[in-house]
Amino acid sequence: MESIELKTNIRTSVGNGQARALRREKQIPAVLYGLGKTTVLLSVYLSELERVLKKSKGGQALLNLVIQNGETYTIPAIIKELQTHPVERNILHVDFYEIDMNRKIKVKVPVVTKGKLKGAELGGILQIIRRELEVLCLPIEIPESIEIDISDLDVGDSVHVKSIPFKDNIEIPTDVNFTVLTIVSPKAVEETVSEGAEEEVEEEETEPKG
Repeated sequence: MESIELKTNIRTSVGNGQARALRREKQIPAVLYGLGKTTVLLSVYLSELERVLKKSKGGQALLNLVIQNGETYTIPAIIKELQTHPVERNILHVDFYEIDMNRKIKVKVPVVTKGKLKGAELGGILQIIRRELEVLCLPIEIPESIEIDISDLDVGDSVHVKSIPFKDNIEIPTDVNFTVLTIVSPKAVEETVSEGAEEEVEEEETEPKG
């Protein structure tokens, strides 16, 4: 995976007032931390952060984090968490995690499908159970997505995580062979929706009056 440069600045104060002041300047408060590392307070321009998120196409971005504080130095990092406003969805805070390029890390990678569904001729409907998979790999080997070919899948078929071919150095850090996607009939979907509606009615009927 290609590294993306992201410029940041050291900040020296914390608190809601300082965070609001940064946002007025179109900057986002941030922190950088890592295993055995001292936490560093940062700020990043919103436009720069949005550029990185757009370039990463929804996947996990590998960053060359440029930290400016009189002197400039660069650290390899990933975005560990983005905090967004629950209603407006604008970015409020970002956590960066410093990484070692020679050690494997756990990252979440989006699942995408390719091919025309064989079972579609019988009314089969694709249900994606896991839209992201957590993988363990070297930072330079982080895949942009995990692609699953659904061309040969028929109604009733499923794809489990252990049946997905990964490159030799990429691992799934779990022993559970969970379902990633499945092909269901329209009838099964209707029954699921119907059961959900019945449960809602039952809950309404059992609510205490007044």
